[in-house]
Amino acid sequence: MLVPMSPVDAMFLLADTPSRPMHVGAAALFAPPDTGAPQPGADAWFAADVADQFAAAVGRRQVAPLWRRTARRHPALPALWTWRQAETVDLGYHVQRHGLPAPGGHTELTDLIARLHATPLDHARPLWELHLIEGLADGRVAVYFKIHHALADGVAAMRLLAAALSPDPGRRAMPAPWEPAEPHERHLHLVGGNAADRPGRASKLLGAARTTAGEAVGLPLALARATGAGVRGRGGPLALAPARTVFSSPIGGPRRYAARSWPFERLRLVAKSADATVGEVIVATSGGALRTYLRERGALPGRALTATVPVSLRPDDRGDGGDGGGNRIGALACTLATDLADPAARLAAIRTALRGGKDLFAAHSRAQVLAMSALGAAPLAAGMLTGRPWFSPAPAVMISNIPGPSRPLYWNGARLDALYPASVPVDGQALNITCASTGDAIHFGLTACRTAAADLSALPEHLDTALAALERAAGL
Repeated sequence: MLVPMSPVDAMFLLADTPSRPMHVGAAALFAPPDTGAPQPGADAWFAADVADQFAAAVGRRQVAPLWRRTARRHPALPALWTWRQAETVDLGYHVQRHGLPAPGGHTELTDLIARLHATPLDHARPLWELHLIEGLADGRVAVYFKIHHALADGVAAMRLLAAALSPDPGRRAMPAPWEPAEPHERHLHLVGGNAADRPGRASKLLGAARTTAGEAVGLPLALARATGAGVRGRGGPLALAPARTVFSSPIGGPRRYAARSWPFERLRLVAKSADATVGEVIVATSGGALRTYLRERGALPGRALTATVPVSLRPDDRGDGGDGGGNRIGALACTLATDLADPAARLAAIRTALRGGKDLFAAHSRAQVLAMSALGAAPLAAGMLTGRPWFSPAPAVMISNIPGPSRPLYWNGARLDALYPASVPVDGQALNITCASTGDAIHFGLTACRTAAADLSALPEHLDTALAALERAAGL
């Protein structure tokens, strides 16, 4: 059964090349179960136990429907991309095992993730891979997971990972992330469900068509409002003539990757003191770090940098078709106020811009928000599809914040310790900063073209300095 792919999802497939692989991912670090006093050889036992559980899951050969999807052109309409369910999935290919070289530290881990993240996914297979990484000196085990952006956006990818975990540290016999969550799902291979669902689906499609027709009437006005907001600098999806930086260049295939965690409470206290949100503090911290990074290299533009800030349009109840996949994101263009030396003033400018853009989105339907976002993303989309930045530069960087679970999560007793996102740099926007929160920590993942960010490892330190500056400005 062939299921049509949405135009947004298809765009990521069309843009995918060896130098611009269009997948998102994350590195999850798991710590051994807390069994009291540490025992000799416990680290080796833990790594072997996790590896055995993954090997057992591979041997069961159970794959949930979303993880079976393969992309195919329609046989009668080659311009149309569709999803098809693979009858069999070669889990020996999709699930791989690695050992870190000594000393097995953070640098060795991020170097391996950079190499794995640079490799495109095979379009002839389901568009995902999972890599078990052993040899960390601190006794933890890492799982790096990547999935094509056509199959899931960053929020959906994180939800897929979280759905495989449990808040119960004592739970065992849990399925692997690619396995069906419930036994009765193990033989459901059709994306469209069963025949009994078809009348309900037809009714929903008819209702959606009526809604879309009504929204189309207001679309020209929505686009005009988005353009007006951009002209007046009041926030929204459109950035007019954003400043160029070293990241505004075509990209190559090799990647650099950096990751760092901070206590979530630090950002929350800054947000509370400044009447801001944690998301606004993340953007301000990133702006301060980029200001320092570019100044040290004599490459800071006189005008303020602009960032693309994705906004999730995915309902909290996962009302997205029932499988958690696809792309449901809008995008705002936000100043990073890098022309301001005062961190408090920078945060205030970012807060004003983001709230103006969100107010604009709140006044329109999801379809209209997507259309406005497409208007603002035209330079990026053109660069993705043509392989070179458009005549109008894109914002300098993409900064995403993916809220995660607020309570600890476990997989068969192993505690999720960190979740570092890895995302998509593109032509004209060679750096991507994505954050994910888990429990009481927030984790930054920085993904960049290897040539455009030769010394990416300096940015985490600048992020730490920028966060400390915001704390001082808030009197903390």
